[in-house]
Amino acid sequence: MSSSIHFLLLVPLLGCCLSAGAAPLDEPLKPLPPAPQQDPRRVELGRQLFNEPRLSVNNTLSCASCHQLDKGGADTRAFSIGFNGVPVTVNTPSVFNATLNFRQFWNGRADTLETQIHEVVQSPSEMGSNWEHVVEVLSADPAYRSAFANAYPDGVTMNNAQNALATYERTLLSSNSRFDQYLLGDTDILTREEKYGYQRFKEYGCIACHQGVNIGGNMFQKFGVMGDYFKVRGNPTDTDLGRYLVTQDEEDRNVFKVPSLRNVAVTAPYFHDGSAKTLEEAVDVMFTFQLGRIPSTEDKTLIIKFLKTLTGEWGGKPL
Repeated sequence: MSSSIHFLLLVPLLGCCLSAGAAPLDEPLKPLPPAPQQDPRRVELGRQLFNEPRLSVNNTLSCASCHQLDKGGADTRAFSIGFNGVPVTVNTPSVFNATLNFRQFWNGRADTLETQIHEVVQSPSEMGSNWEHVVEVLSADPAYRSAFANAYPDGVTMNNAQNALATYERTLLSSNSRFDQYLLGDTDILTREEKYGYQRFKEYGCIACHQGVNIGGNMFQKFGVMGDYFKVRGNPTDTDLGRYLVTQDEEDRNVFKVPSLRNVAVTAPYFHDGSAKTLEEAVDVMFTFQLGRIPSTEDKTLIIKFLKTLTGEWGGKPL
């Protein structure tokens, strides 16, 4: 290989200077798209509803109680606390970029954000309410009556409340991560170690499941491909059955939606059971039970450095 060709191959990896307006990189992972245009009246109504504790039966819990936007859109607890003060049975995933997932919930039982919202409000362990009650409460509030009338011809209805919430959530894209800037052609934005981490991420096969624009969220996978994670962890629960609870298909036992890795550095604890308290622990579990490989200490460190470049921004500030 000539020295000139060898140099060209090293440019994306080593971050040699590129001219302004450099072309996006041709990589299997893609940068986040811009947020879709939405009716601003519905977005604002959805924002209010997202922060509205009266969606819960006893006025104690809003969407924002568990999906905390200042904490990566997730919860710092392994299990969020429901309206009745009792922990729920599954870890709260981030609401950021949820619109890019092909299904909602860990077991993928909801096809749309609207369906996910419908279920959570009525869940006996989460908000404990029902939509007839929610519509009655919102209709009794003059400010909400006005906001709904401005946003929807038929005013306060269950479908409109769900649509407003989903419309707001579709704007919750954590844009401008350093990795996105790298993919868009700014190869100087990542350090050499972070670029090597991305290379290791691909070489070890992490990218086989954590793929697409959301770096996950677009497929199902068995938790414990290369070993019995649940036997090692102990204390099995119904939640561990994953997609089997939806399909009753034996092949779906312990199968879950692959989570997005966007903002993963700020959304601990990890997995449906919240068992991994740190990113380092989560990476160890993935290598052991999904890949069946033991990385070198250096490779693990490099991959974690790469994962930290996936943290985006919201409201012009880093998450």
